[in-house]
Amino acid sequence: MNNEWALLQLDEFIALTSLYQPPPTPGIVFIGDDRNTRGSEEQIVASAQVVEQVLTHVLPLWCQEIAGDTSGRWQQHHQAARRAVVSIHRAAEVAENLGENAPTLNAAGFHPWAWEGARSLWQSGHYREAVRSATVKINAELQNKVGIRSTSETALFQLVFSNDPARGTTLRLRPAGDDGGKTSLSVRRGIVALAEACYGAIRNPASHDEGETAEQVALEQLATLSVLARAVDEATIDRG
Repeated sequence: MNNEWALLQLDEFIALTSLYQPPPTPGIVFIGDDRNTRGSEEQIVASAQVVEQVLTHVLPLWCQEIAGDTSGRWQQHHQAARRAVVSIHRAAEVAENLGENAPTLNAAGFHPWAWEGARSLWQSGHYREAVRSATVKINAELQNKVGIRSTSETALFQLVFSNDPARGTTLRLRPAGDDGGKTSLSVRRGIVALAEACYGAIRNPASHDEGETAEQVALEQLATLSVLARAVDEATIDRG
């Protein structure tokens, strides 16, 4: 993420949604909170279109974790933006002092077939269903790529990544850099094995088990699906 750009968006939004007390009107007594935002509704709406995406990136659960404020419709956003600014400024410091400063998984960096297929469900806290949705997306993209609808999931991976040559309308997929050598044959087998693991050990439980999947577990599952999605996307088509 471009922190400098993100902070600029957040700072502008914070300024627009800051509340101020307008000068009193002579002869009128107002009971309640008559504070106004410094920006117009039009300005705030335009800024919010970008800021909401920044907030989701920095604080994925901000809508659930930050309570609304009765002082105005934009004050939940305002408080979230202020927290996001602190989070960005002090992220390195917090990581150094509270943990081992280990690398973290950034879901936005996953392959789009994994993350885009899961994002809306993930952001609402439906982690198990988000993972299942990602498996459906990857399967659909593979079917689209090879033009096959009659076969799906593991069986389809076994078919298109087979070492057998393409024949007729049955084409094959070859991993990036595949030269037909021993390493390439091993990679093909590995992709099929990974697909079997993803659909057997990740998709099946996500489709049939009850209860929610822990966020960290679901994130690791999405990362695995991202590896599979990237292998499919980068593979070339062999028509024989």
